[in-house]
Amino acid sequence: MTEYERSRAMPALPEHVFDQAANVDQLESWLPNELHVRAEDPPAVTVHEDGADHDTPALLRPRPDQMRLEWGTRHDSGYTGYLQVAGIDNGTSEVTVHLSFLDDEHDPGERAVREALDRSLQRLEEQVRLRMENAAG
Repeated sequence: MTEYERSRAMPALPEHVFDQAANVDQLESWLPNELHVRAEDPPAVTVHEDGADHDTPALLRPRPDQMRLEWGTRHDSGYTGYLQVAGIDNGTSEVTVHLSFLDDEHDPGERAVREALDRSLQRLEEQVRLRMENAAG
């Protein structure tokens, strides 16, 4: 099993960050560009990966009381992960994304995963910032 984790501070309350991150209809605004999530019967979703042109049955479980979003493959032991939001102070939050590849066959490698996680966190921060600006304006 291989695990990866990245974190990023965001200038918003944890509730705002979690609401943006856990919105199934807006996941593609911050996930890696090649991943597309289609909601089914919650918590079931299907994840389409452009590079492999492949659909994967998955589960997506928001846990608002814990500010945590959990996911993983549904029928095999490919991967699991979570996004955790924590309040820091003065209206800022820290977002941590953790991925576990249970089968090395599914692991695209450290560099690819870290770059994808960093890009995703950056995109999430941009979405949170836009949401906050629109709410204020």
